[in-house]
Amino acid sequence: RHWTFLGAPLTPNGLNGGEAGFPEFHHVYIHPDALAEFERTGVFPEGTTIVKELVLMHDAEYEDGSRDEPSGRGFFAKSFAGIDMMVKDSNRFAETNNWGFFNFGHHAPPYAASAKAASAEECASCHAANAPTEMVFGKFYPILGQN
Repeated sequence: RHWTFLGAPLTPNGLNGGEAGFPEFHHVYIHPDALAEFERTGVFPEGTTIVKELVLMHDAEYEDGSRDEPSGRGFFAKSFAGIDMMVKDSNRFAETNNWGFFNFGHHAPPYAASAKAASAEECASCHAANAPTEMVFGKFYPILGQN
């Protein structure tokens, strides 16, 4: 949580027929040095780590998953529910476009201390098909300048 915040995509169940692939907030972070290199060159350096912290929403009051709060009707973060990471390492992950994907648990903390790399079908295939720049969904993160 001390790295650079990239963004927080949200695809709630209430807007996806109760079947969102990822129904929680994704608080996404990158190490500042990796971001600086990307800003200079347009390429993430070897060793870049991007962390996705999964955050559950407060209980819904409306069918779309939203609720009323003093600031207005919307979607509001409630509690931590998982950690995923992607790591750029061309030696270890050449078969998945140089990125490895890891899940350290989709539950409340504490999370696993280590994790096996996910299979290509679990993560990399979707990133390869839908994230045109370096396997990263840059269009969701204005700081990357890809909008």
